[in-house]
Amino acid sequence: MVDSTAAGGVFVGVDWGNSHHQLCMLDPVGRVVAQGKFAHDVAGIRELSQRLNRHGPIAGIAIERSEGLLVEALQEHGHRLFCVSPKMSARARERYRLAPTKSDAFDAFVLADSLRHEHRHWRSLAVPSPLLAELRALTRDRERLIWNQRDVENQLRAIVLTYYPSVLHLFSSLDRDITLAFLRDYPTPGHAGRVGTTRMAAFCARHGYSGRTRPELLVDRLRTNLLSASPGTTAGKAFSAALFVDQLDLLNTQIRTITKRIRDLLVTHPDAAIFLSFPGMGHVTAATMLAEMGEDRGRFPTADVLLAETGTAPVTRSSGRSRNVRFRYAANKRMRHAIDWWAFVSVRENDWAREAYQQARARGQLHNRALRGLGARWTRILWRCWTDHTTYDPHTHLKSQPVDISS
Repeated sequence: MVDSTAAGGVFVGVDWGNSHHQLCMLDPVGRVVAQGKFAHDVAGIRELSQRLNRHGPIAGIAIERSEGLLVEALQEHGHRLFCVSPKMSARARERYRLAPTKSDAFDAFVLADSLRHEHRHWRSLAVPSPLLAELRALTRDRERLIWNQRDVENQLRAIVLTYYPSVLHLFSSLDRDITLAFLRDYPTPGHAGRVGTTRMAAFCARHGYSGRTRPELLVDRLRTNLLSASPGTTAGKAFSAALFVDQLDLLNTQIRTITKRIRDLLVTHPDAAIFLSFPGMGHVTAATMLAEMGEDRGRFPTADVLLAETGTAPVTRSSGRSRNVRFRYAANKRMRHAIDWWAFVSVRENDWAREAYQQARARGQLHNRALRGLGARWTRILWRCWTDHTTYDPHTHLKSQPVDISS
């Protein structure tokens, strides 16, 4: 067998699963050194680590995921991990077999051999600090809570439309605390029909309503849309609506709690000042960008790499006389959405951003395209500040800008 130490180490592929992980180890010339299947439990992870240590230095481990217990366990033992896109590994399988056959052992071999050929062009996963790892977990789980909130709100909306649509016309949105409180206090059209200006004013004061809409106008909205269903339907839907109101209220509380935790953690991170110095960059957006970009400056050696990762850079396809510029779908969608929101808020809060957006619209760009272009400009500035460990300076930025901002 080839001396793996002299040749640079053993190349490893791990086809992970929820219950078992398939391992394949190749020497530098591509010969199989070891294979095995290991359970996803304490004994299995320990056995996997022992198998890795048994075959000399490990040049790297290729795996189709960037987070999880297995990833953290391997990083804890000092191994360099390379995250391989499932699409990339699917294309790589075609190099070895024309038939669309698939097995865990073969997939692990493809990962290991792809790493052996391409590892010089790949970047290993950085090990985050405990603070960054907690921020990343919280921002991603907050996103899941937002999804659940949206789903429950849509279900409650469907129920309310069948027996009590006037509630939807009262306040700004159904998921607002004041709307949920009104549904609790006045669960049916019959209860709402007895609400006059005095009672509405008392309700708003009791629940701290700050919508700046006069009680008489709220009562007018309520009575204009006070449609009602049959008694049986109203009774059944009111009972169901109360359950969904409780769910939505709980989700609202949980989102506020996790948002506060994110804000408290963010301000303790040494890079927080960089992100929070930008106009339109709120705490949640800053935490999301920081958590997804990480702390390793070598991950994004140029601004273009970051633009590609965030999906703000288009994809150009050029062949012969044809040249097409298309939207980039393969991207970190969390960062893409955070940048979209950042650009949207900055248009309202920053004169330069507003001018850039208006110029893009004047050139015929649609709203989303104009925001994406503005987001790309902000991302380039963020990359420079992040790379140099400096906060955003509007004077330095505006000094370098031409009179006409073009895309």
